[in-house]
Amino acid sequence: MPRARRLKAPASLGAKLVLILTGVGVIGAAALTLMLATVITPSFNRLERDAVDAHVARTQAVVHDVSAKVENAVRDYGDWNSSYDYMAHPTKAFEDESFSTLAMVNLDVNGMAYVRPDRGIVIARWLDLEKQADVPAMRARLADAIARFDFARMLHGQSSAGFFIRLGDQLAAIGIAQVRRSDGSGAPRGYVLMARTVTAAQLSTLLQLEASLALDHPVAAVTKTPGATRTRIAVPIPGPDGRPVATATYTVPRDLSTLGTRMLVLAVVGSSILLAIVLLVLRRMIARLVLAPLKRVERHMGVVRASGTLGLLTDKPRDDEIGSLVTSFNSMLRQLKDLREQLEVQSFTLGRSESAVAVMHNVRNALNPISTVLSQGLGTGAPMDRALFDRALGELAGEAIPAARRQKLVAFLAAAIESVEQERADRRAQIAIGREALHHVLEIIGQQQEAAHERPPLDACDITDIVAQNATIARYSGENSIAFSFPSKPHWVMANRVILSQVVGNLFANAAEAIAATGRGSGSISVTIRDKGDTTEIHIRDDGEGFDPATAPTLFQRGYSTRAHKSGGLGLHWCANSMLTMEGKLDLVSDGKGTGAKAILTLGTARLVQAGDLAA
Repeated sequence: MPRARRLKAPASLGAKLVLILTGVGVIGAAALTLMLATVITPSFNRLERDAVDAHVARTQAVVHDVSAKVENAVRDYGDWNSSYDYMAHPTKAFEDESFSTLAMVNLDVNGMAYVRPDRGIVIARWLDLEKQADVPAMRARLADAIARFDFARMLHGQSSAGFFIRLGDQLAAIGIAQVRRSDGSGAPRGYVLMARTVTAAQLSTLLQLEASLALDHPVAAVTKTPGATRTRIAVPIPGPDGRPVATATYTVPRDLSTLGTRMLVLAVVGSSILLAIVLLVLRRMIARLVLAPLKRVERHMGVVRASGTLGLLTDKPRDDEIGSLVTSFNSMLRQLKDLREQLEVQSFTLGRSESAVAVMHNVRNALNPISTVLSQGLGTGAPMDRALFDRALGELAGEAIPAARRQKLVAFLAAAIESVEQERADRRAQIAIGREALHHVLEIIGQQQEAAHERPPLDACDITDIVAQNATIARYSGENSIAFSFPSKPHWVMANRVILSQVVGNLFANAAEAIAATGRGSGSISVTIRDKGDTTEIHIRDDGEGFDPATAPTLFQRGYSTRAHKSGGLGLHWCANSMLTMEGKLDLVSDGKGTGAKAILTLGTARLVQAGDLAA
């Protein structure tokens, strides 16, 4: 039962419409996401596969080019008549010329060898091209490899061939060619062989990406291993029999798939946002055109039911069902309009009376102690009879008065004097109470006056920093090019930073508008700061349109503006009042139309702020 209650549809019409729109939006977003995923992701994956295949093809082409260059170089030696004669009659002169260090460096080969048809080596050499020194160990490895070569099988009926072999821990590109005459006549007399080492650095340079060479366990076929952000590609390097002898390995970024994912996310997010905006606008329109009028009618009906008085329901004329409903409702309420107006007048009058009674009540409570003191003072009689006091004093001055009578008169006068002193003490106490009550009333009045004239808190502010920040904003706030100049040295003044920043921003905005009014398309605003004793003056000068000096007194009036196309004129009025609240002032001066204008801000200098305190 509780679960069924939770799944129950909302009773409110607005809630039902919101629920329906939300369901439509969720289903639409899911369908759109699915559609985009089926279109965008496969397309970019296919592009990525094509890009990877292009990398593989380029790698295979680079590998082939390396072996082809060695083959082309060795083919020239094989078709050389001097090589043909050398194989019949080896000479020292030919060896010194053909196997010289310069010749091998020019050919860019590390190893060379002439081999007889029985695989016997006539001459062989291995050279370190960087050091230009022989490497006997590599020559021995090359000789061992030659001893295992089946030249006729490697040539496949051709005059030359190129392939790769492994020489110890190095990979070498090998080129072999038959030694014959340049015109092709005569039986081949052997073979000439050239070798060039291939390193990972050379391969990286040719491929224009970072690659590595793996000689152990070469892959039999091209492998492509995609990762999260990069794809690892392994390309086999073929040997003389076509089987791989090494593997070229490198990684390429998955830019296309990443781009596809980002585009999918962007498309989904963008379309979802667009769908959400459409649903939101639709919801707003339904709420505005249907739900809001119904709620207004419902609210008015509730007030009528509760109070029995209500004015007409005012709304724009509508020709639909809502308009008909409002018209019917107003015809029912029109008879109550006068009564509602009377009640509003009575309520207003009663409110004013209650407010006056409350004010008088507060005043009476505040003055009650004074009234009590005055009443007590007026209601208390004299502490003694003055005539009786004078008669006793006169009788006491006589010399023939008996001693007993004299003592009674002295006691009477002492009691009278004490009564007078007590009465004076009571008066002073009552006056003190009245004074405290008046002080309390004046204190309340003073607090209200302070609250009405409260000034913003003032702190030490760097006016140079405030000018720099507002200049950056003003420089890009319009279409005109404005050059700013202001000092770089900090100047500290006493002000409210937020209000002062707004004042400077308003003055910069006015200066920019004055520059734009000249029609030049550019202008300049310069700021200079002058310390004058206890005050600091900030001069903001522009080369804008300026103003008539005769209008200077009216510039700060509320609603006044020097430009006819503007309305309002609250900026300078507010700026001037804000400067007054910060115990400063604002002045505007100009030499006339077309001469620019200058605003002068005057503030107190913050001399108590030390450099160390500011740094802290």
